[in-house]
Amino acid sequence: MKIDVLTLFPEVINMLRDYSIVGRAIDSGAINMKTVNIRDYSTDKHKKVDDYPYGGGKGMVMKPEPIYSAIEDCKGFNSRIIYLSPQGKILDQSLVSELAEEDHLILLAGHYEGIDNRIIENYIDDEISIGDYVLTGGELPVMVLIDSISRLMPGVLSSEESYEIESHYEGLLEYPQYTRPRIFNEKKVPDVLLSGDHSKINMWRQVNALRTTLMKRPDMLKELKKPGSQLDLMESLLKLIGKR
Repeated sequence: MKIDVLTLFPEVINMLRDYSIVGRAIDSGAINMKTVNIRDYSTDKHKKVDDYPYGGGKGMVMKPEPIYSAIEDCKGFNSRIIYLSPQGKILDQSLVSELAEEDHLILLAGHYEGIDNRIIENYIDDEISIGDYVLTGGELPVMVLIDSISRLMPGVLSSEESYEIESHYEGLLEYPQYTRPRIFNEKKVPDVLLSGDHSKINMWRQVNALRTTLMKRPDMLKELKKPGSQLDLMESLLKLIGKR
């Protein structure tokens, strides 16, 4: 996958090259990431990229010309152009999986009070938000998006199982995890995990993934309650926690 990041702070984005799994994805060629400094496309002699908003108001707005030129310089026939914005669709695992199938992403990181709306209306395919709060710029959301996508690139993780069992992959939170020591501060690892019976372990994990989701994120269970979904698993959970 090719990813072009349009930003005023390429040095921030480039930190990903040395970061954990994302760095591995870049080193292996699974992700071809390039940072593009929007300021390089300013025709102003001082390389100015922002101006006061029409109609008055506080703050500055990023000018359309440099952003447009940067997009045009990077865009190909199969590019998907995304503006990281607090007004966008909330990023979730389903959207991450969708974006991971793209050949070329152009990620625009805004700054100041935002960007000229003519760019959004005419040259952006998607607006994406990482949550209902406001940051000082789009660089951190861009990094979050790249991190989440990199995990799904073939060959980046040791095996597909590494992400298939994680939270949100199938609409549930992940089941509880334990490691050595077997007893810590008089708290024991559940016996079933030490039994060697993989069918029982698998059932325990399924039930506890659902129980964890019910307790921490019940909003995620709406899809599971539809006919033909994981109703048997829900029944097992209800029996387990005595909610029948």
